[in-house]
Amino acid sequence: MTTLIVSYDGTDNDRDALALGRVLAGAGAALELAYVAHRSEPEPDSPTDVPFHVVDNPSTAEGLRELAITRGAEVIVFGSEYRTARGHVDPQATAKRLLDGGPVALALAPAGYAESNHKPIRTIRAVSEDGDPCARETAETLAARLGAEVVSSGDADLVVVGSKPGTVNGRVTVSAAAEYLIELAGAPVLVIPRGVALHFHA
Repeated sequence: MTTLIVSYDGTDNDRDALALGRVLAGAGAALELAYVAHRSEPEPDSPTDVPFHVVDNPSTAEGLRELAITRGAEVIVFGSEYRTARGHVDPQATAKRLLDGGPVALALAPAGYAESNHKPIRTIRAVSEDGDPCARETAETLAARLGAEVVSSGDADLVVVGSKPGTVNGRVTVSAAAEYLIELAGAPVLVIPRGVALHFHA
């Protein structure tokens, strides 16, 4: 089963990440939370129904990367940067680090997603700069599990973005064009590693 790890510290933006994680888990995935502790910071309260990992690492990005590899997770879920306008996606600094060569897919929740009474995912758009079929395959797998439709253009309830051409297989890297697309998406975004399609199933 696909495993999702939500980067979670109890802030509103990370509650957005948890809300998106729950939606994606509905497609057939195990959901876990992770908090990367720096020195002696207090741990956030966590939902009791979700496994919760506390990782000691001076680097949040490195701590999440190591946990994802250890747990065999395919996706790390993030909220947007603090003060992002509601309904917009702006990756946090940690997410941006993992968007530059990270080893797993990243799901990015728009600001306010947890409290927007977000509608079900009914349309999914796949975007790939060179026709790499993995974005489309991932979108089709999710659509089948969520009862959604894959669309080729226009607004969608979820956008699947493939990594840019030239990226090492199994790594995530986004182009400037993809960064711009993410900013304009107005919906959750799933960025997948080069050459890797995600398969959600019960």
